[in-house]
Amino acid sequence: MNNSKQTRHTIRVNSSLFFILLCMLYSILVANLYLIQIRDTAFFTQLGSHQYTVAIKQAPPRASIIDRHHKPLAINNDCISAFILPTKLTNPTALKAFLSEHFPNALTQLATHTHKHFMYVQRKLSPEQIACINAAAIQDIQLLRESSRFYPIACTSPIIGKTDIDNNGILGIEQSCNTLLAGTPHTSSLQKDARSGYFYFNKETTLAGQAGSPIQLTIDSTLQFLVNEELKKTVTEYGSQHGCALIMDPANGEILSMVTWPHFDPNSSTIASLEQTKNRVITDAYELGSVIKVFAALAALQEGVVTADELINCKNTKTTSLDGRTINTWKEHGVIPFADVIAFSNNIGIAIVAKRVGESLYSHYTTLGFGKKTGIQLPGEHKGTVNHPSSWSKQSIISLSYGYEIATTLLQIGCAFCSIARDGVLITPKIIVDNKQVVVGPKLYSDASIATIKQILERTTQEGTAKHAYIKGYRIMSKTGTANQLVNGEYNEHKNIYTCAGIIEKGSYQRVLVTFIKESNRKKVYASTVVAPLFEKISQKMLIHDRII
Repeated sequence: MNNSKQTRHTIRVNSSLFFILLCMLYSILVANLYLIQIRDTAFFTQLGSHQYTVAIKQAPPRASIIDRHHKPLAINNDCISAFILPTKLTNPTALKAFLSEHFPNALTQLATHTHKHFMYVQRKLSPEQIACINAAAIQDIQLLRESSRFYPIACTSPIIGKTDIDNNGILGIEQSCNTLLAGTPHTSSLQKDARSGYFYFNKETTLAGQAGSPIQLTIDSTLQFLVNEELKKTVTEYGSQHGCALIMDPANGEILSMVTWPHFDPNSSTIASLEQTKNRVITDAYELGSVIKVFAALAALQEGVVTADELINCKNTKTTSLDGRTINTWKEHGVIPFADVIAFSNNIGIAIVAKRVGESLYSHYTTLGFGKKTGIQLPGEHKGTVNHPSSWSKQSIISLSYGYEIATTLLQIGCAFCSIARDGVLITPKIIVDNKQVVVGPKLYSDASIATIKQILERTTQEGTAKHAYIKGYRIMSKTGTANQLVNGEYNEHKNIYTCAGIIEKGSYQRVLVTFIKESNRKKVYASTVVAPLFEKISQKMLIHDRII
C-alpha cells in the first residue's frame, strides 16, 4: 500500500517538473521571438537585407524612335550582364583565377573596387560568354537581365546615332534628344532568392523615376533603304570616298531621307572609324561649284540686272581674263542667252553677270541661309561659310558666282532649292514630327524671278548639263556641279566633288533631291555623268515608292 502511494507521488513530482520545464522552454522561445520579431526587428531586417538585397539605380526602358509610318528605328532588346558583390565574396581565389582567364579587365577593376557593394564584370554578354560563366559555376558571379538598344535599319545610323554601354545617347538623335528618350532613373532593390541563389529586380522601387518619351521622325525608313542601296552602288562603281543623298518635302520642310554611305553599324559594340559616324549632309561644308550658279542667277534676276533671254558674250573660249583675273570654263561658248549660260554651265558668262550684282550677291546668299545653321534638330551641324565683302579680292565676285569662296552643307542646298520650289518662301528643315504649325518664312523672291529660274532649271535638265537627271512625264528642275577640292592650299583638278540638286514635280506633288559624291578613281568623270544619273535613279525609286505615276 505504501509502495503504491510512493509511486504515485513520484509520478506527480516528475510530471510537475516536466511541466515546469516545458513552461520554461516555452517562455524562452516566446522571449526569443519577441526579441527577434519585435524588439530587434530592424536589426535582423537590415541583416537579411545585407545578405540578400543590393540597391541599384536603374534607368527606365529607353523610349523608342520611330519613322513617319511608325516603323521602329530604335527599340529596346534584352541582354545579359554579369556582376559581383566585391564586399561579399565567398571564394575570392576562384573568382580571380576565372576573371584572369576570361575577363582580365574586370580583374583589374576589382583591384580598385574591393570596397564596392556592386561591380559589373561585363555588360551585354555574348551567348558564348554566358555559357562559359554557367559552366564555371563561380558562386560569386551572378547574371542579370538588362535592357539594351537595337537598331533595325542600319542605314539610318548617321541620323539615329547610338547609345553607349549605359544606354546614354552619344550620337545623332539618341544624343540630341537623350534626356527626352532616357527619362529619369529609379532606384530598385536587387534581391537574391535564398533558395535558388539567383538575383532579380524587385518590382517595387525605393525611388520612382519617369519613363522616357518616344520620338517620331519625318524619315521614311523604306525610302531611306532604297536611297541607300542606289547610293552604295554609285560610290562602289566610281571608287569614291563617300556619297550623300537628301530628300525633302518643300511643302513643310520635312526630311524624308538623309543618307550617308559608308555608314557605321549601330548594333556593333565597336565603331571601325569615327569618320563613318558623321552625318555628312549636315556636318561637312563644301565648295560645290556650279550648283551655286542657280542662286547667283536668281540674285541677278531679282536685282533686274539681266533677263533670261539677254545675250551674253562668253568669248567662245575655255579661258579668258576678266579685270585681270583668269576664268576657266569646261567648254567654249560664244554669244548665248543668259538661260543657256546656266543650262550649259558657262563660268565666263555667270561671272560677267555676277559683277553686275556686286556686293549684294553676299546678301542674297546669306538670306537664302548659306553661312548659317539651319537649326535642324541634330548634333554637329556645320554653318558653312560665305566670304564677306570686307575680305573680297578682285577674284572673289568671280569665284562666288560659280561656287567657290562659299562653302555650304548639302542640307543648306536642299533648303535653298525648297525655297525655289515654294515660290521664293524661306523654308526651315524638320526631322522630328510634332504638332507645331508649319512656320512660313518671308517671301524672298518675286514670282517672276522664281518662274524664270524654274524655266532655266527645266531647260538645264532637258538639254543642258543635268540632262541625265531627266525623267519623261515629270517636271524636273535640276543643276549639276563639279568642283575642284582645295588640297594644301591649291585647287587640285584631279580631286573633285560632284553634286546634282533639283526639284521633282507632278501636279501637286513636289520633292527636292540632292545627290553628292566625293572623288572618283576614274578619269574624265563629271557631275553630269556621276550624280545626274544617280539623281535620276533615286527619283525613279522615290516616285514608284510614292506611287506618283
